[in-house]
Order: sequence, then structure tokens, then C-alpha cells
Amino acid sequence: MYKDIFEKIEASTGGPIGQYREMVEGYFTFPKLEGELGPHMQFNGQDVLVWSLNNYMGLANHPAVRKADAEAAAKWGMAYPMGSRMLTGHTALHEELEKRLAAFEKKEAAFEFNFGYQGIVSTIDSLVSRHDVIVYDAEAHACLLDGIRLHIGSKYKFKHNDIVDFEKVIARACKEADEKGGGVLVITEGVFGMTGALGIIDKIVDMKKKYRFRLLIDDAHGFGIMGPTGRGTSEHFNCMDGVDLYIGAYAKSMATIGGFVASEKKIIDYLKYNMRSQMYAKALPMPIVEGCLKRLEIIDSPEGDELRKQCWLVTRRIQNGFRELGFDIGPAEANVTPVHMEAGINQAANIALALRQEYKIFCSIVTYPVIPPGMIIFRIIPTAAHSIEDVDYTLNAFKDIKERMARGEFDKDIPQVRLG
Repeated sequence: MYKDIFEKIEASTGGPIGQYREMVEGYFTFPKLEGELGPHMQFNGQDVLVWSLNNYMGLANHPAVRKADAEAAAKWGMAYPMGSRMLTGHTALHEELEKRLAAFEKKEAAFEFNFGYQGIVSTIDSLVSRHDVIVYDAEAHACLLDGIRLHIGSKYKFKHNDIVDFEKVIARACKEADEKGGGVLVITEGVFGMTGALGIIDKIVDMKKKYRFRLLIDDAHGFGIMGPTGRGTSEHFNCMDGVDLYIGAYAKSMATIGGFVASEKKIIDYLKYNMRSQMYAKALPMPIVEGCLKRLEIIDSPEGDELRKQCWLVTRRIQNGFRELGFDIGPAEANVTPVHMEAGINQAANIALALRQEYKIFCSIVTYPVIPPGMIIFRIIPTAAHSIEDVDYTLNAFKDIKERMARGEFDKDIPQVRLG
């Protein structure tokens, strides 16, 4: 029987998270962090210590970055250039940024995205046809999964970071591709953004000695921060040449909008003419392009080395501290630090309330469907802008939280949240 789409939506619960909208919106979801971006901001009318911004290098409020952004905005406005890159939105500065990104990643060429998420989806869609086979990590990010879903051919996932299972899957995929006359594209991440685990890209690259495939990595959380010079997780593992398509995001270490893909020139040339998300969408505004040039200049400089050093100092201090206190932060090796809690949704909500209202600490609470059901994590993002004092204060607060959990203080219904 015919049913109106709106009626169906109105009758639904709202989805795994949306069903709680009236209770959580404005506090747990769609919170308003105000003030200058950094470790100390305002939330719900009070000053808070913020651990929820992917501002790894601390560039969001770097004076030289702010100056470059402001001068570019005054010079160009936010409209220029108008249209897609292919038609009317192409400039010499877009080209210059791509040349510098390619050189930074030691690839022949690069092509930038107006948005990282859309760019990744479109890159995957452009690369494979019906006879090709995709092999991907079971815990791949949503943007990768959405790109994979567009593929009309075969796709197989391997157990997260399991090289033994990967080999079983890649052998099957290569055999199928050979029978169909297609190729194999392997997709994984440099840094998994919810766990802080590093992808096994060095082990996957090593498998190229035995199997024929191309490797794409999404290194959104690795670009700028991982590796001795910030070239990413592939540099960290000393396997940059083995990564066929390197995807970086501006939204993390660069603290702005966009992203890029770097590869062989002939592959980039093909993508430029086939990526629907870029062919049919407006180019990045010039202030963002100029701002990215300044950000990349800092990342690839002695100052960038010092910022990375500070970020890793903060990261190791807080990760070691959590482990010493008996908290489970899983296999976190990168900056992302997930604090796992054996708590139900009510307990987790009450802990988050206590952190924000009593201890003045703002960190994100992550539940299904962002992570598998039955898990609750408090996601800590250390940055170069944080201090050791910030770390020590936070560890003391979590130590207190743990003791209160043991006393059952958070085993109660979620109180009504009052928004300031």
C-alpha cells in the first residue's frame, strides 16, 4: 500500500542516535563550543578544557595562519573562484597547492578536494568498474564505506588489521579479478580515527611481492602529524612508495576544509576528469587555498617539527597516564585516545555530565552507530596547543571519575540537561 515518505519518517524512532534527540540535542549532540578555537573554550555558559578538536598541530589559531586567512579573505572574498575546477574554478594557486602537496608526499601529482568526505567517496567510485574487486578493512571509516557501496562489482572485507585474514581475502580477490579480467583495489586507513590504531599498511605493502593489487589509504588523521617530517603514516612505516593512492585531509592537522589525493600523474589526470564530486561542485574558495599553502609551509618547516614534538609529548603523557590509572585505551598509537568505559548509556551520560559540569572538561562521548554496539568511549584528542598542566588536570579528573564509578555514583537516570 502506498505510504508517504514523510509519514514513514515521522513514524520512525529517529534512528540509533536520533531517537534521543529531544533529550540530548544541544548538549551531547550539536553542542555549541564558543570562543577562540583551542584547548580552552566556553560551553553552556562556562569555561571548559576541550579535548574534542582535531587541531593536532595547533594551527587553528596560529598567528601566521590567521594572518594569511584574513589577508586572503580581504583580497579575494569567499566567492572567488566561481564554478567547478573543470569549467571556471581553476586558478594558478590551486595548481601551486597541488604541486606542493605532491612534492610533500613524494608523488608525481596531486588533486585537491573541496570536501574530504566527498572526495574520498568519488575517488573510489572513479577508480573501479564492474569487473574490479575491492578489498577493505572491516573498520574502515564511513566515507570509505560509502565509496565502496557505490561499487557494483565484488567487494570483500578483511578482519581489522589482521594480515593473516587479509592474505586469505586478497588471494580470493585476485583470483576472481583474474577470472573477470579486472583489477584489485585495497582500501585501508593510516590511522583509525576512533581507536588511534595504525593501519597495517607496511604489512599490506609487503604483500605486493606475492599478489597484484593497488593500495589506497585514507590518512586523514596521519597527514601532517605522523612520520618524522609529517608526511603521514606511510612515512612512519617507511613505505611511501608502496602506497599507490595517498589521501590526506585538511580538516585535521591543517585545521580547515578540504583534502587531496596524491598518486602517479596519469592516475591524477584520470581522476580530474572523472570525479563527480569535483566535476559538479564549486572549487575551494581562494582564501582556503592560500591558507592551506601557509599551513603546509609551517608543517614542512622546523617550526612544524617543534609542533609535532609538542603534540607527541602531550599524547604520550596522557596515554601513559590513562594506562597507569588502569583505563583501557585499546591499541592507541596515534594521537586519538579512546577511553573505554564499561558503562551503560545512562552511566556514560552521567559521567559526561560530571566531566562537563563539575570538572569543566569537554570530551566527546561516542556510541553506536559511530562505533559497534555495546561500546562506550570518551574520545580524547591531544594537540600541540595543549599543555602538560592540561594533561595532569584531566588525568586527576578521570582518576576521580573511576573511584566514583566504583561507588555507583553514576548508576542513576539521566537528569534533565539545562542549557545555558
